[in-house]
Amino acid sequence: MMHTAVGWHVELEFKEDDQHTSAAALVRLPDGSEVRAHGRASRHRIDANQPRVGEEIAGARALNELAMELLTKAHEEIDDASGRTSHPINM
Repeated sequence: MMHTAVGWHVELEFKEDDQHTSAAALVRLPDGSEVRAHGRASRHRIDANQPRVGEEIAGARALNELAMELLTKAHEEIDDASGRTSHPINM
């Protein structure tokens, strides 16, 4: 049987107007540190106003940036612990 040692909660917040959507992503890690990222989406003037679509795009971009920030953090921790430069972690 598998036991979960930790859980992460990711928060996404959105700000919107008629043309733009911004997303802010935040994850609080068990060590107390926080990683934050942002994403944006813009609606072309001839497209229908669909706020949910803007949220999905901006949210996905914020989560993608969050993933890259977490990979960078992991790299730095590997390097600090090993005293050498680690191999790139690819997505």
